[in-house]
Parts: sequence; structure tokens; C-alpha cells
Amino acid sequence: MKYWLEIIKISKTPLLWIQGRTNPKQFIIVSAILVGLTGGLAAVALKQAVHLVGKAIGLLSFENLGLVALTPLLGISLCVLYVRYFNKNKLGKGLSNILYSIARKSSILPKDQTYSHIITSALTVGLGGSAGVESPIVTTGSAIGSNFGKAYRLNYKERTLLLACGAAAGIAGAFNTPIAGVLFTLEVLLVEANISAFIPILIAAASGALCSEVILGEDVLLNFKLQEPFNYINVPFYFLLGIISGIGAVYYSKVFRFSENLFKKFKNKLLIRTLLAGAGLYAMILLFPPLLGEGYTTIKSLSNLHPGEVFDNSFFKSLIGQKFWLYSLLALVLLIKPVATGFTIGGGGNGGNFAPSLFMGALLGFLFAGLVNETGITHLPVSNFALVAMAGILSGFFHAPLTGIFLIAEITGGYELIIPLMIVSALSYAVSKAFMPLSLDMQKLQEKEKIVTTSTDDYLLSSFQLESIIEKDFSSVSINCTLGDLVEVISNSKRNVFPVLDNNLNLKGLVTIDDIREVMFKQEFYTTVSVRELMHQARQIITEKDDIRSALKLFDESHLWNIPVVLNNEYKGFISKSTILEKYREALLKSSIE
Repeated sequence: MKYWLEIIKISKTPLLWIQGRTNPKQFIIVSAILVGLTGGLAAVALKQAVHLVGKAIGLLSFENLGLVALTPLLGISLCVLYVRYFNKNKLGKGLSNILYSIARKSSILPKDQTYSHIITSALTVGLGGSAGVESPIVTTGSAIGSNFGKAYRLNYKERTLLLACGAAAGIAGAFNTPIAGVLFTLEVLLVEANISAFIPILIAAASGALCSEVILGEDVLLNFKLQEPFNYINVPFYFLLGIISGIGAVYYSKVFRFSENLFKKFKNKLLIRTLLAGAGLYAMILLFPPLLGEGYTTIKSLSNLHPGEVFDNSFFKSLIGQKFWLYSLLALVLLIKPVATGFTIGGGGNGGNFAPSLFMGALLGFLFAGLVNETGITHLPVSNFALVAMAGILSGFFHAPLTGIFLIAEITGGYELIIPLMIVSALSYAVSKAFMPLSLDMQKLQEKEKIVTTSTDDYLLSSFQLESIIEKDFSSVSINCTLGDLVEVISNSKRNVFPVLDNNLNLKGLVTIDDIREVMFKQEFYTTVSVRELMHQARQIITEKDDIRSALKLFDESHLWNIPVVLNNEYKGFISKSTILEKYREALLKSSIE
């Protein structure tokens, strides 16, 4: 252990020397290159591991399909064991984990996340779990950037920027798509960034893509060659596909979340949870082998117009020659995919929704174009529609249309489909946004931590907790007190609002200086007039159901500057509008990225 720590210490020395001889902006550029290369290598390592394990499983013959369908159970079990006994149940899954770290933990991710997501997602997806590795890759890259910034004592702004660099490098390395990596980071992780932040992210993404370009082969990367050029005559059908893709993205989000939540009741019953998830996946994969693993093999088969290959190892192989059965089976796989992904992740495995959304898009586009062609109305390029629908589902699910557009543009090696990509991604995003104002990760974050990052104001306001700004220096008075007792309390207080409480600390009302101005100096009323007669009901109350944004709304509606806080029926203090505005100012200064 001492030897390993000594190696780390020595490896830091050259960079400390560079840091001492460069200005902060120059050091950020150097850091972006190193974080990008490290994040890219992590992505390459994970993709290669999943590919090799998947290839080994693929060597099993059709006669062993029952054995193949059991491998996801093994993968989830190993993942659960690792998380419990090696990770101590600290593994944060999903993009919401990164967003929470940015908003609430000063962009600091645990050191173990630089490798734990690689191990757990390789076990889960490599052994056939129906999920993707891109979200774990993003988390790994983000953790690399975060810990790099922490090691060299960079400030919050610089640490956040390197976190974003690692995420961009992860996506770029996973697909060899540097532009998509940059755009994904800007659309999903960072609320806003100016040109000086944009440059390091570009450099990191290019570094990550370089690792992918040099190391990974075409059999590992997701890439395609267009079968047919874009024809403007098909534009109306692309418009229709965009709307359907938006609906498909909403369907995927709702069904996935429902399936994932089925296992929450077994949170502390790991064996039961794992067995149930494994049994469900076993049945689904046994019937529909395309649900096994990431699904990129299926995507390539559909995009290369070889749909029969999708069911080569299926019990339904003999039916594939009939288009009715082919389309019916593909439709069933499309509908079941979010369930399989929900079982994989909810059951204890580690993975993401990036690959499944692309998988579902390829199926949707293939079916849409194929069915239209069957009607004889026109002839649509099936491969192109499969590719464009991939961007549509991805854009709608993650609320990241630019990522969807440029990801498919880059993996197809050009911008031949840029117009239909723009149409489908924009419409899908609009439809999805109408039904789901927040993406799935944002929903989870908002419900759990009351944080949203859909706008700069929301992001900054939600970066601090409501409880942290409760002011407790308001002098309270008992409801059984007299005017004389109240005057005594006022004489020792600097506030002009006084909460009236009963014996159980329940808030019964408020008394202000204005309420008693006419009688407070008339001593004859000190013993005859009670606080109960002088108080008034609170016009607004902040409860545990509120957050900073809803509190601000109460201030705006009531024109008050102080509102009492009651949590679980117990009075806690007051929140001041001026305090919120001051906190906002501090957060604005802290989080602005130069």
C-alpha cells in the first residue's frame, strides 16, 4: 500500500511543477487533456470488456439458449455482491448522481467511482444485462475529472469544468463521437457555459475520441454506412416519425421507471430482489434473445437491412420468413425493452438508458418505414429511418436533441441525414417535453432532493437546502400569555414578528408590532388582554412539501418578507426573503464558470 501511495505521489510531482509555472487557464487546458485521455481510456476499457464477454457468451450455441438467458442473473448477482461487500453500498447510479454532486457536493464525487462503475457495469452488461454502459462511463469520466480537480486543489468552478470534461470524454470515447460528447455534457450536465469553458470540454472530448479511434475496432464501435441518400420527398414521413418518437420516448421513460420501482419494496432483501429480476430477465430473453446485453448487434442488423439475424437464436426463427411475424416480434421486443432494462437496473445491476434508447429507436424506425412500405403508398429508406429514430428516442428521453442529432451524424460518418435528424429530434423533444417537463434523471433528482437544473435560476436556487436558511432568532410567545408578557418579550427582541405557540410548539398564529401598536403602552390592558385576542393567523406557511422555488412563489404572492416554517406540524422558525436573495447572490458568484 505504501508503495502504491508513493507512486501516486511521484506521478503528481510533474503536474504540480506545471501548475506552479502556469496560470489557472493554462493549467485547465493541460488538465482537460489528461482528464480526456484518462476518461477515454476508461470508456475504451469498459467497451472492450463488455464486447469480449458478450462475444464469449455468443459462442454458446442455440441448444444452450437456456444457459445464455441465465447469464444476466449471474451478472446482477456479482454486481450486487461487489456493491455490498466491496463498495459498502455507496455506488451512486445514474446521471442524477452527478447532478446532485454538482448542486449539493461542490462537484466532488467519491474516489471509488473512478473504477467502481467500470467493474459493476462490466459485470452487469457484459454478462447480458439489458442495459447500456454509457451512463456508467459518464459517471466514471466525471469522477476522474472531479478527483483530478480535488487532488490539485482547484476551486469549485474549475472542478465542475473538469467533471464536465471527463463526462464529455466518456461519451466521445464510447462512440468515437467528440461533438456528441461535448453537446451531451452541455445539454444534460451543465446549465450554462461560456466560450472559455467550452474550449477545455472540446479538448477533453477530442482526447477521449482519440483513444477510441486508436484502440477500438469497428466491431466494437457503433458505426454505419448509409444505404440510401436523403430524399426531400420523405420529409412528411420524418415529421410523423418525430411525433411518434416523442411518444415512444415518453413510453420508454414511464415503463422503465415503473419496472425499476417494482423492486424498491425489496431494497433490503437482496436475495429476493436479485432472484426476481433474474427470473424476469430469464423469461424475457428466452423468448426474445435480442433483449440480451446492450443490443448494438441488433441495431447493426436492422440498419444493415438484415432483420432476420435478430432472431437467429430464437424459438421463433422459423416464423421470421413471414413479414407479419417479423414485424409482430420486433414490435414485442420494442415494447418489452424498457421492462427488461428496468429489471436489470432495479434488480441491482448497474447500467444506463443510453444504449436501450438507441435500441428502441432502431426498432421503431425500422417498423415505421417497413409498415409504410407494406402499404404501397411510397418507398421509404428503412435503414435511414432506423438511424433517425435512434436520435429521436434519445432526444426525447434525455431531453437532449443536439446530442441525438450529432451522435447519429458522427456515427454515420457525415451529415447526409442532418435535415431529417433535426426534424425528428426537435419534434420528439417537443412532444416529450409536453408530456414530461423534466427528463427522467431530472424527475428523480427533483423528487428525491428537490433539485432541478432546467434553468440557471432553478439550478442556483436549488443548490442549497431550505432547512439551512431557517432563522431561529424570532422570539416566540405562548398563546396563554397576556399583553404584559408580550410587551416584555418585545422589549428583548430585535424582530417585529412574534410566533404564537401552544404547549406542544404548534404554531397558532402571529403577532406583529402593528397589531398591538394602539394598546402596547396602555398598562391597564396588560393583565386583561390576552395574546389569543391580539394574534392573527399566518397568511402563508412554509412546510416540508416546499422547496426554495415554491417558497419564493409564496413571498411573491403574499408580498411578505418573513414567512414561518412548520415541519411535521412543529414550528421551526422563519425564512426571510432577503436571506434567499443573498444566498442566490452567493450561489451565482460561486457557480459562474469563466
